[in-house]
Amino acid sequence: MNAIVVRDLTRRFGNFVAVDHVSFDVREGEIFGFLGSNGAGKSTTIRMLCGLLRPTSGTATVGGADVGTEPERVKTRIGYMSQRFSLYEKLTVDQNIRFYAGLYGISGERFERRRDFVLEMAGLRGREGMFARDLPGGWRQRLALGCAILHEPPILFLDEPTGGVDPVSRREFWRLIDRLSGSGVTVLVTTHYLDEAEYCHRIAIIHAGRLAVLGSSRELKQLFASRPIVEIHTPRPVAVMRALEDMPEVEKSSLFGTAVHAVLSGPEVDPEAVSAWLERNGHEVSAIGLVQPSLEDVFLDVVEKAGRA
Repeated sequence: MNAIVVRDLTRRFGNFVAVDHVSFDVREGEIFGFLGSNGAGKSTTIRMLCGLLRPTSGTATVGGADVGTEPERVKTRIGYMSQRFSLYEKLTVDQNIRFYAGLYGISGERFERRRDFVLEMAGLRGREGMFARDLPGGWRQRLALGCAILHEPPILFLDEPTGGVDPVSRREFWRLIDRLSGSGVTVLVTTHYLDEAEYCHRIAIIHAGRLAVLGSSRELKQLFASRPIVEIHTPRPVAVMRALEDMPEVEKSSLFGTAVHAVLSGPEVDPEAVSAWLERNGHEVSAIGLVQPSLEDVFLDVVEKAGRA
């Protein structure tokens, strides 16, 4: 069963097409990654799926409700969490929970049960009186997630939820997401941390308003099945990356941390030949070897090809 069904969804602002005939499905209980550069159309798509922005054309249903004709029904079926605004900083932990409970019409015994759930999940038992602005990043994040799912929605939208949070807290947050997915909650998440996207069951990459590619992490990495990637360690990575532009056997290269990832034109190209070519041209290579493609490699490749289309 699909929790979200999108068909030819389009949104124009005057002559500008922000989202251009996008189609995809999200299955019930799936963690669905929605990736793209700034301005690619992610936020506009999410606003339409949340019933906050009417599509120019096309259709989308979220939890069985049509986003164009039933936006209020959509809002009863979803939870939403954003990096930019999720909590009221001048309210305490308990006041934030009570405020959101009021918005969702949660009271009585159900409120007490859900309040206990949020406090336990966020690790904030005994800290109910702390102001949200004083919470460390990881606690704020978990409290915001708890408030977003206080009403037990079947579908959850997370818009860059882990920005500015330390790696340990990010990992714990994704454990919570995995548990929610295991309980049947559908999660659509955007993130700039491509290592986080590995947790998603499937990933869609959008560029210039159009869906460029969709599949699991394993499927997307097959884009490099006939184009091996070598990782080059060198004291001058930027200079090496530029030098590789003149080597016919290298399709393209990019910085990857302090190393360089070079995409070879075919499996017959020997990494040692790349190393020898660089050294002949005055570039020191301390180590070189084949590596498995990362989602960062995939993302850069897809965006570059979509930009040329």
